[in-house]
Amino acid sequence: MRALEIEVFSCRTDNYGVLVHDPETDLTATIDAPEEGPILEAAARRGWKITHIFTTHHHIDHVEANLALKEKFGCEIIGPVNEALAIPGLDKTMADGDEFHFGEHLVRVIETPGHTAGHICYHFPDDKILFAADTLFALGCGRLFERTAADMWHSLQKLSVLPDETAIYFGHEYTLSNARFAVTIDPDNERLKARAEQIEADRAQGKFTIPTMMGLEKETNPFLRAADPAIRRNLVMESKTNEEVFTEIRKRKDNF
Repeated sequence: MRALEIEVFSCRTDNYGVLVHDPETDLTATIDAPEEGPILEAAARRGWKITHIFTTHHHIDHVEANLALKEKFGCEIIGPVNEALAIPGLDKTMADGDEFHFGEHLVRVIETPGHTAGHICYHFPDDKILFAADTLFALGCGRLFERTAADMWHSLQKLSVLPDETAIYFGHEYTLSNARFAVTIDPDNERLKARAEQIEADRAQGKFTIPTMMGLEKETNPFLRAADPAIRRNLVMESKTNEEVFTEIRKRKDNF
C-alpha cells in the first residue's frame, strides 16, 4: 500500500486547508471545505480531482465550499451524524467508532464533542494520521461553543491515547497565540519553552506549524496535561480534579 500524499495550504483568514490523496486509487479528499478558491488551486497544483469531503463539524468556515465543490466534482460528502441537518450536501453520516476505507486506507471516526455538539475527527491508524480540525490544535484545543468543558476534556482523552507517532492535522493557525499562552500555564517546562521559541521564529518567517505530533502535544500542550503536578502547583489547584483544572485552563485561554 502506497503512502498517502498530503497537501496543506492557507484558507480564509487563519484556516488550514488539507487535501489527502491516495496515489493507488486516485481518490482525493479535502478535510472540510473552508473556501472554494484555495481548495481548487491546491487540487489543480497537484493534478488531483476531489472525490470526497470529510466534514468534521458544521461551522461555516469548515463547510462553506461544500456545495460548490460537490457541483464541480460530484464528490461524496461525509460528516457527523449528530450535525447532519446543519451540513450542506451531506451524503453519508458517521458516528463514534464507525470505520470506512479510503482506497485501501482504514479510517476510524472519533466523536469529539466540545467545540460543537457533534464534532468528529478522522483517524487513519495504519498511516498514523489524525485530522483533528477544531478539537485539538498545536498547543491548544477548540473553544467551547456547544458543549461543556467536561465534554471537551473527555474528547481530548480519547485522542491522547493515540500513538505518540500520530501526526495531527488541525484546522487553524493558532499556534503562536497558543504557545504564548501555554508558557503562562506551564512556565517551568523546558521542552515547552524551547518549542515556543521555535514557533516564534517559524511564524516570523511565515512557516506553517502543521502537522504536530501526539507525543509532542502530550509533553507540551497544557490542555492535555491537567494531571501534571507542576501545572497544578502553578494554578494553585493541587487538590482539584483533572476536569476542574482543564476547565480553569480553558477559561484562562478564553480571556488571554
